[in-house]
Parts: sequence; C-alpha cells; structure tokens
Amino acid sequence: MAGVGGPRAVLHHAIALMEKAGFVIDAVAPIIASRPVGPSQRTYANGALVATTDLVPEQALAALQKIERDCGRQRRGQRWRARPLDLDIVLWSGGVFDAPELKIPHTLFRERDFVLGPAAAIAPDWRDPLTGRTLKQLHARLTRNRPAPR
Repeated sequence: MAGVGGPRAVLHHAIALMEKAGFVIDAVAPIIASRPVGPSQRTYANGALVATTDLVPEQALAALQKIERDCGRQRRGQRWRARPLDLDIVLWSGGVFDAPELKIPHTLFRERDFVLGPAAAIAPDWRDPLTGRTLKQLHARLTRNRPAPR
C-alpha cells in the first residue's frame, strides 16, 4: 500500500481493490472531507458506493476487511483511533442482517452526515429497512435547521 497517497487516494485504491475482489461498482459518490469521531486528530475522506456481489454479507465483510488490511489498517488498540481506511456495509438489498460481527443496517448510519450525505447523493431512494425512510429523507432529517435551545 506504500505510496498510494492521502485519504482520497486510499479510497480510490480501495475501490480498485474491491473490483479486483469481484465487486461490481454500480455508483460512486463524490468524496467529502469530515472531522473524526473519537480521539483521532486527522481529517478523513468519506464516500459511499453501491456495489453488486454474489457474496453473502459475512463474506463481503471478510473481503472488505482484507482490503482494509491491504491498505494498512490494523484492528487492535483503541476504538476509533486514526486508521487509513474503514469500510462499512451500511445497507444491502436483503434488508436486515443480524450476526455477531455484522449488523445491517449499520447501527449508527442514521446519525452520521458523512455517511448519509454521500449515500443519499447516489442512492436517494434507497430505503432504510427499519424506518422505511429513504436515504434522502434521513439525510434531510439529520441536517435540517433546528431552533436554538432556549
């Protein structure tokens, strides 16, 4: 992975590795910069994509975690520490998936603009199987202006 570059370049490299692993990339969102969640100090590059695969969710997760390792990710130590790449399965065409190591939909995606913004840009009508709301609706609810507290 040495020499790939900054966060945006790592995302582009990960997409290429996904294609080599057999994922068909159907749509890719524009990449955005975001502040970290947790103690990390770096700025992250975030994006979303729609991919097709014959893999079941647990197999897809294993393939994505291999890509993370190939890009220098180490899964040990402090949660939410700085990392070169974090690939998540947020939604899938099968609706809900619940296994010890993988929950779909992703448990926190409704609370994260850096997930919903890019995802809504490429799949605005995709529905959250738990709320029935579209990604566009979820993003609008998350980012709407709210009155200041009194």
